[in-house]
Amino acid sequence: MILVSACLAGIPCKYHGGDNLIPEVLALVEQGKAIAVCPEELGGLLTPREPVDIETGDGFQVLAGHGRCLCEGGREVTAEFVQGAEKVLQIALEKGITLAILKERSPSCGSSRIYNRVPSALPGVERRVVEGMGVTAALLNKNGIKVISEEQIDQGIFSKK
Repeated sequence: MILVSACLAGIPCKYHGGDNLIPEVLALVEQGKAIAVCPEELGGLLTPREPVDIETGDGFQVLAGHGRCLCEGGREVTAEFVQGAEKVLQIALEKGITLAILKERSPSCGSSRIYNRVPSALPGVERRVVEGMGVTAALLNKNGIKVISEEQIDQGIFSKK
């Protein structure tokens, strides 16, 4: 059994209400080989919602209490991100999952790159992609679950019986 980001299975749970459908990931879910989760919705955030960035650092810093998850408008949603990550971990442990395929660049799911925010001289927020794991990816990783992104999928995973 594999854990996958729900948006990769075509579930419209991205912040703007869309998805990141990968037909092969949807097929894994439909065949009962994968479980689709959206940590942000599991943490209580609605869809659609404002985009969220990790203020500084990455998911490991957020889990250690040294980072914050902030909406584009500045509202803090760290608690929701941590709660969603904990619920995803609970599902993974209950199902004996050892591999997760999560959405790269997501502040929840990114496995090697995430959106981060930096102070800007202009009104608003300047976003950039930085190396690091999202909150859910970091928590899964800390608990021995291998996390990869949709960009790192070995195509052989789709042909396994």
